[in-house]
Amino acid sequence: MSHNLRTAMIFGGFAFLLGAAFYPIYFRPLMRTEEYKLEQAINRAGIVQADVQPPGLKVWSDPFGRK
Repeated sequence: MSHNLRTAMIFGGFAFLLGAAFYPIYFRPLMRTEEYKLEQAINRAGIVQADVQPPGLKVWSDPFGRK
């Protein structure tokens, strides 16, 4: 195997691993916003924001809301 091909395969494999690692962390939530909105609604049910929010900080907002 030539030296250039081996180097290209090493860097290509590294790029593939990075993509595979970032897919569930970044890209999947962007593509399935409704699923994550429902999950957050369930997780935050019964929480009064004023009771858990430290004074002087902005109140929680929808992380999936587009500006």
